[in-house]
Amino acid sequence: MLQRPLGRTGLSTSAIGLGTWNIGGQWGAVSDEQAIATIDAAIDAGVNLLDTADAYGEPCGRSEELVGRAIKGKRDRLIIATKVGNFGRRQGVALSYESPLHVELCCDASLRRMRIDIIDFYQCHIGNLADYSVFLEAFESLRKKGKIRFGGVSTNSLEAVKAFDRDGKCQIVQLDYSLLNRAPEKELLPYCMEQQIAVLVRGPLAQGVAAGKFSRESVFDDSVRKSWNDGPAHENLLKRIDTIDRIKSHFPGRNMAEVALQFVISHPAISAAIPGAKSPEQARANAAAGSAALHAAELKLIVGASL
Repeated sequence: MLQRPLGRTGLSTSAIGLGTWNIGGQWGAVSDEQAIATIDAAIDAGVNLLDTADAYGEPCGRSEELVGRAIKGKRDRLIIATKVGNFGRRQGVALSYESPLHVELCCDASLRRMRIDIIDFYQCHIGNLADYSVFLEAFESLRKKGKIRFGGVSTNSLEAVKAFDRDGKCQIVQLDYSLLNRAPEKELLPYCMEQQIAVLVRGPLAQGVAAGKFSRESVFDDSVRKSWNDGPAHENLLKRIDTIDRIKSHFPGRNMAEVALQFVISHPAISAAIPGAKSPEQARANAAAGSAALHAAELKLIVGASL
């Protein structure tokens, strides 16, 4: 597994981490036993970064609870990242986050669910704020109390990153980037490189599309992707599938999930890609992709096929 520095934090990460949204039940049923086995398989395959959020799972917080159960006895060799800002939003009862106390309360709850004493990367899960003062104040207080190590934001907005990065307080950015979404290459990734901000990539497989696992006849029944079955979302899905088919034609015999993940970790600004997984087999396959980045000629083929 390739190793990468995490910005200016002094930590290093496996190039492939594990996102744990998928194991919480929103992407289809996953038993507790299968979820824990999936996390175990990722760690055994060389993954040392786990990313979750207090809002992940059915009910909210389930993903964090599963992470906590899986990492018992392994905490000292792992980097744990979680997010705050969306708890209860799906249920229509989101906190207002008008006070740093709301953030600190959520942090205490995350620590309890994961059965840990400190969060390595605490990220604001609201990606469109003009003023992050409440979160920045809370994160500073939590750092002083020894409950978090580093803070950051999950967003694809350069303006939001700059707002969070006032006084150099942003140590990590989590963003959506893949073969099918290369917009961050224009401004956001260069900014993070210049400021030495660690970058975690969510959606490196574009919710499965970039892995080449769907066809024009695919039907979705999970709560995250069921809107893809008709209307404009379905038309967009078909265009994305066509793009992946063109890319796939340049990599005969190659696993497209591996190609997609290696494309993401080939960008010099990226610290780690954090694909989700719902089975030990998926976790091991994703981790295996972290053994190498793509060559310049392969990247050129992908860029051409994406046009």
